[in-house]
Amino acid sequence: MLLAKSRGAEVRLRRNSLLWTAYLAVKRLMDVVLASISLIVLSPLLVMVAVAVWVDLGRPILFLQDRVGKNGKPFRILKFRTMHKWAPAYSLKVARGDPNITRFGRFLRQSSIDELPQLVNVIMGEMSLVGPRPEQPCIVEQFYQPWQYRRFSVTPGLTGWWQVNGRSDKPMHENTELDIYYVEKQSLWLDLRILATTVGVVLHKKGAR
Repeated sequence: MLLAKSRGAEVRLRRNSLLWTAYLAVKRLMDVVLASISLIVLSPLLVMVAVAVWVDLGRPILFLQDRVGKNGKPFRILKFRTMHKWAPAYSLKVARGDPNITRFGRFLRQSSIDELPQLVNVIMGEMSLVGPRPEQPCIVEQFYQPWQYRRFSVTPGLTGWWQVNGRSDKPMHENTELDIYYVEKQSLWLDLRILATTVGVVLHKKGAR
């Protein structure tokens, strides 16, 4: 059923190729402009967080992790470190009492500040402000069904439909249907709606770990 819907969406996009091209151009422009402004405005905060992470965990300050991007192309996502060096490479769901996460690291995760370095990924074109979250290759290899690969047909995002409809209440690979919804319905209006809703979700720490 989802595959049929996906094919229908592809047909509609081909019929409106000029509108689709214009949308992608505006979306990319919005990504670069808003991400650049955000980095400039938030630079004092980013410096303070970097120093605090260094005091809390030492070096490296940033955590780099392989993720699956558009069309399956791998890239490295940037995050502030929140866990000790001996922590596992990944987990399907981070428990609230996970000893690998420091107290300050938990604050960074709950406030989503740990993900702010991904604004650099956005400027580089590896991510967008809005889109499906980029999944870890090991999760894709172990758990993904063929229909779920549809989410890789668009650029992954810093936030998305999944994040504003539950965030981390479920493992990401269990929320693929929400990402497929975005893939099929994406538009500039939906992108703006998701960005606006993300602010409220983050402030209320809904679904955060």
